[in-house]
Amino acid sequence: MPQRSYVIVTPTTMAGVHGEWIEVKQVASARVILYLHGGAYYMGSCESHRSLCWRLARAAKARVLLIEYRLAPEDPFPAAVEDAVGVYKELIHGGEYTPASIAIAGDSAGGGLTAATLLSLRDANIELPACAVLLSPWTDLAGTGESMTTRASYDPWLDPDSIRKAPALYTSEETLTHPLASPLYADLHGLPPLLIHVGDHECLLDDSTRFAEKAEAAAWM
Repeated sequence: MPQRSYVIVTPTTMAGVHGEWIEVKQVASARVILYLHGGAYYMGSCESHRSLCWRLARAAKARVLLIEYRLAPEDPFPAAVEDAVGVYKELIHGGEYTPASIAIAGDSAGGGLTAATLLSLRDANIELPACAVLLSPWTDLAGTGESMTTRASYDPWLDPDSIRKAPALYTSEETLTHPLASPLYADLHGLPPLLIHVGDHECLLDDSTRFAEKAEAAAWM
């Protein structure tokens, strides 16, 4: 009979940001995934992403730190980036974890925030994590990808109009293409290894493929 996996959820606060440590009881690991949830920067929480994160913890054999970064419209850009960077800095400065033992991951807006966090850390000369995982990342808040049109009738979850309206809650028109709001427009040199997942029917397909192509080109420069 297969052994059951028991999940332990422990509330925590790091760098002033509420979150949860999520771990599988039978797995002892020094590895950590800092997880940044999706939700267009104005939705999402530990409750909405806890189920995903315990599955990640089990599959990766790692502890997952799921955080509730500040959300728009009360706390617009760059509050989310500041929170993610602050938590990462506290993780590595606490002495228990090294950058080599940490991965940052996120979905949708959390995927874009993952990229923005890496860029912010790089520009501050803070040692980067071992790797990052971007799940259907939202990297272009200006919504210029062709898939916003070509996949509009196929996407089972998002529609282009909603995607184009959502940024108004998070950032201004003037900062819509700021590299930390829309990482597609950033200089992507010096990033750690990236794993990017996206579905062919997603409106955000081009947010992923264009970002991947640009990151790959920067890695060879």
